[in-house]
Amino acid sequence: MTQLALFDLDHTLLPFDSDYEWGQFLVRQGVVDAVDYAQKNDQFYADYKLGKLDIDAFLRFALKPLSEHPRAKLQQWHDAFMAEVIIGKLHPAAISLVKRHQDAGDLCCVVTATNSFVTRPIVNAFGISHLVATEPATVNNEAGQMFTGAVHGIPSFREGKIQRVQDWLASLGHTMDQMEKSYFYSDSLNDLPLLEQVSHPIATNPDPRLRAEAEKRQWPILELFA
Repeated sequence: MTQLALFDLDHTLLPFDSDYEWGQFLVRQGVVDAVDYAQKNDQFYADYKLGKLDIDAFLRFALKPLSEHPRAKLQQWHDAFMAEVIIGKLHPAAISLVKRHQDAGDLCCVVTATNSFVTRPIVNAFGISHLVATEPATVNNEAGQMFTGAVHGIPSFREGKIQRVQDWLASLGHTMDQMEKSYFYSDSLNDLPLLEQVSHPIATNPDPRLRAEAEKRQWPILELFA
């Protein structure tokens, strides 16, 4: 039987939040208003850590810059973002964790609330081919078209991660119940719904709220960046 390994991205495989860092990168590039955007970015990030993020409001904020520039320019910025912010922070312990599951033949997937434009190149850098992320809508829902600033489908956030993972597994002809073992690595209590769905939940670099929950439930705690 197949084993499943799911990984959150931000603060789990990465030692920071890629969504937040992308916003800060746009500020440094002068793409968005420095004071207003940085202030809102900080507030949404604080709300997320407290478990009270308004995901719809955040996605309107986060996806708006994508809708205001051609795809070629966005890609140019993202290439610079990868070189400046991401590549040097791919931690050996995180890479090794992924590789252990890949070497075991497990079906590996990153499951993140951060949108796929930001995360796909990062996930590729980890050598993971499968990604479940929030999907930015495009004109006529056609690949390569301009982003609209809206979300396509269900955001990959909290309970939405469960539905999105189920849909992804179904597209491959699998179900969670078919898996011999299923792992989910996450740092955040926001991911409690999906952590409760797998046979092996692993609190990874957990925030204080998830650490307390993991200790209460006697879940393993993994510190990748200690």
